[in-house]
Amino acid sequence: MSKAISWQQVQQYQQELQQQPGHAALARAVQNVGIKAASRQQLGQAAFAPVFSDEIPTGVVTNQKHSGRCWMFAELNTMRHAVSGKFGVKNLEFSQAFLAFYDRLEKSNQFLNQMIANVAAPIGSRKLDWYLTWANGDGGQYENAASLIAKYGVIPKSVMPETYNSDNTTELNATLNLKLRQDAVALRQAYASGATPDQLAAQRVQQLSTIYRILAYAYGEPPRQFDFEYMDDQHQYHRVPGLTPRSFFDQFLGWDFDQYVMLISTNATGKEYWHSYTLPSQDHVEGGRRILWVNVPEAVLEQAAIQQIQGGETVWFGNDVLADSDRQSGTLVGDLYAQSELFGVDLHMDVGTRFDTHQAEVSHAMVLTGVDLVKGAPTKWKVENSWGSANGHDGYFVADERWFQDYAYSVAINRQYLPQRVLDVLDQAPTTLAPWDPLA
Repeated sequence: MSKAISWQQVQQYQQELQQQPGHAALARAVQNVGIKAASRQQLGQAAFAPVFSDEIPTGVVTNQKHSGRCWMFAELNTMRHAVSGKFGVKNLEFSQAFLAFYDRLEKSNQFLNQMIANVAAPIGSRKLDWYLTWANGDGGQYENAASLIAKYGVIPKSVMPETYNSDNTTELNATLNLKLRQDAVALRQAYASGATPDQLAAQRVQQLSTIYRILAYAYGEPPRQFDFEYMDDQHQYHRVPGLTPRSFFDQFLGWDFDQYVMLISTNATGKEYWHSYTLPSQDHVEGGRRILWVNVPEAVLEQAAIQQIQGGETVWFGNDVLADSDRQSGTLVGDLYAQSELFGVDLHMDVGTRFDTHQAEVSHAMVLTGVDLVKGAPTKWKVENSWGSANGHDGYFVADERWFQDYAYSVAINRQYLPQRVLDVLDQAPTTLAPWDPLA
């Protein structure tokens, strides 16, 4: 059989289209308003109602604007929920620009270290090409934020506010990627000329000086010491002088990241339940916390999230917010867009198959701040996004249970809410995932 499309096939497709019931009306709808609008389900009032049986009071949502720092915003949000009461400031916010500065510096260091480690690999080798393709971006994982905070500390946003470049990262991404790829070429040329490992390492250190300068221009240089002045919600003035980012973290937050475990739930090929997985390619902070997931059945993941919310602690979670979501109304509903019905073909895939085929993507991170339990079972979840207050319910979204099962892929859970079987998995040797694994 020929691999080319024949005219006979085209004629057959035309005849089959004419046999589809209502094809002309459906085509007009799709052409006039688009696929999503033409297939969007009508939502009942209950889907919109931001009412939950278990809910943690939180403040005004943050706004990552045109950046990929959702993972960082979500982690800082869980922390501010826990400690804002210490300051008497409901809407306390920590500096995302401060962490972003060091995130990009650490990613640059990781990239250059990988260029040295793979300096003898030919151009075109898969691992080298992967690092060259993803040289330096602003995405990340929960453990990346934990590593940055543990190493550098945190500061109030008032001490280091956002800049144009922290809000809008496209130009900086392009500049950093250009410089780092140029540095990769320089390292490979030095190696070809006989440079020793120590000489390549010294060259990396000098290259990072230029990266630091670029970041200082883009974000501003992070403060080494600062005085924290603020007005609490009772209009009382406070001033804490002589703080460093580390002392601020130690004195006022004291967050123990060792108490948190990342759970995922997927039946993708090669991913076993009750087993752990690491992803060294995204361990951006040298010597920091490694990416580590424990894969568990969905029911275990959900129960842990529910217990943490009931314990008064919000939950960082990784998800695919672009799937079955309506940004304006802040609605996350499974099968929100009935495309199978619209096109007359079954377009559903289970979670494991979606990961196997790269249809599934952990594209976003948000925070669970509430859950609605009916007869002990979750029906919907309150979600704190980081897209500002113009969307949804003042920036909060409502996710129904089907959406959560389909598109909520990972959660960060305090050990006290985990069953012993999960903790036992942590004592086992994890499986190392390739940089291009679908979970990455």
